[in-house]
Amino acid sequence: MKIKRLLITALGCLLMAPMMQAQTAVTAGMMYGKKYGVTYMLPKSQLEVQVFATKHTFQPGEFCKYADLYLHLGDTQTQAQEYWTLDEAVVRSVGVADKEKIYFVELKDKTAAPLMELTEEGTIYSINLPISGRKAENAPQAATSQKAKPDPRSFFTEEILSASSTAKMAELVAQEIYNIRDSKNALVRGEAENTPKDGAQLQIMLDQLNLQEEVLTELFTGVTTTESQTYTFRMAPEMAANVVAFRFSQKAGVLESDDLTGEPAYLTVANQGLITPQPAEEAAKNKKGLEGVAYNVPGKALVTLTFKQQQLFREELPITQLGSVEYLAANLFNKNYTITVQFDAETGALVKVNRE
Repeated sequence: MKIKRLLITALGCLLMAPMMQAQTAVTAGMMYGKKYGVTYMLPKSQLEVQVFATKHTFQPGEFCKYADLYLHLGDTQTQAQEYWTLDEAVVRSVGVADKEKIYFVELKDKTAAPLMELTEEGTIYSINLPISGRKAENAPQAATSQKAKPDPRSFFTEEILSASSTAKMAELVAQEIYNIRDSKNALVRGEAENTPKDGAQLQIMLDQLNLQEEVLTELFTGVTTTESQTYTFRMAPEMAANVVAFRFSQKAGVLESDDLTGEPAYLTVANQGLITPQPAEEAAKNKKGLEGVAYNVPGKALVTLTFKQQQLFREELPITQLGSVEYLAANLFNKNYTITVQFDAETGALVKVNRE
């Protein structure tokens, strides 16, 4: 998930340092009553299902009726066809802001004002870590496109173009294919009149002849083009079996879970019981009077995705709703040295704490 970040800092420290050396003046943040500080949220988990499918489109060749007669290619398809294949499906845990887990960090007098970095949604990302030192995350990959094949008619001889009927044209194209094969054999055996001595040049000539043979043969066999598509679905991590994540049809491709045109793909989420989730009432009661920076300790769930009784995905994933909330002591940030903290943007879990 691409993360845009919001930087909240104590710029007032620099502006007011000559006048108030021990007091921190915060110019950016959120006012909470008569207190100044930073309001942030912790993330909760959603399951993101990515489905990779391919659309196949078959177009019969112009001379498909003569494929067996002239090239001895039996059972050549003569009707156009379009269908989809389900290639792969993966599931990952992603974080969204949990509006039931809102916290406030007060920036008090005579303390070092921490540099807090939040995600675009307002969840905590880091403390006292400059943006300039951060590596780019999930950089988009350049799209690759398949090189188009040349028009087969660009290889037609004058005799082929002057043919009086489709049957005669098919016969002459088939003869041209046989001539190309003979030329390739002569080059490989070194029997051609202009066989190059340089191996690289020989390969270039063979590649060109292979391309001509391929595009001319497709006039008989037909051409299948493919188009890959990626679909993304988001859902809450229900602790249940056989929840419909999406549907798939060979004719229509990937469909929404409520579209009965396709067959269902089932998602099963099972709590691994590593951490017992704390009831909301108890968590709210325990939170009163606590000071510090809150962070998630996520639990884990075994997530399985199946389609037609075939397993597409099976893996343990972090789920914050199955975990608990812990706190970094506030006095960590009141020392003479600087504490830096890194959190996982997806789960809100503590990644590392360093002293600088």
